Amino acid sequence: MITVYDFVTVTCFGCVVLTYFMFTEGGTKLLAHFLLPAAAFAIANQVGNTALKHGNDPWMHALAIVLILAGVGYTYIIVRH
Repeated sequence: MITVYDFVTVTCFGCVVLTYFMFTEGGTKLLAHFLLPAAAFAIANQVGNTALKHGNDPWMHALAIVLILAGVGYTYIIVRH
């Protein structure tokens, strides 16, 4: 883990895993819903790292941040239902 996006997205993914085990009753159907935030974190990591490598493109940084926030928000929605 080299960049800030690596640390943030891996931490968020770890929190999603802990949330699944601690605050839900499990199940395959619910687990499928948790794949969407996991994919959002992976994509955000790639977009953010690409932005850092190619001249700090502010639009790519914004997209990465939005994807991270969307993953966190969707996880919150899943747990609330």
